[in-house]
Amino acid sequence: MYVGNLSFQATEDDVRNMFEAHGTVESIAMINDRDTGRFRGFCFVEMPDSEALAAIEALDGYEHDGRALRVNEARPREERGGGFRGGGGNRGGGNRGGGNRGGGNRGGGGGNRRDDYGGGGRGWG
Repeated sequence: MYVGNLSFQATEDDVRNMFEAHGTVESIAMINDRDTGRFRGFCFVEMPDSEALAAIEALDGYEHDGRALRVNEARPREERGGGFRGGGGNRGGGNRGGGNRGGGNRGGGGGNRRDDYGGGGRGWG
């Protein structure tokens, strides 16, 4: 399960205590920032399916440390990995778009810089 909108001071024990009231907690993955190492305010909790559904119903919207928790089924890791790879694809797509539109932008930019010369801006405009 995905558990979001946690306080940045929340600990694994805090999360475990909330979820154990609804069943067996198999694992908790607290997600930290890659650069700073600080907790990012969300985690993933694994529980048996029927207990997980009960925990989602009970804890989604539950207020903890002044914050309304968001609890729902986690998306499979493959999707998150695919999203990252898709980001790479978007970069590639952006480059292709840059080839078509960027050429115009570059020409337009060149036109602004080369108004004195007259060539670039007029050719693209």
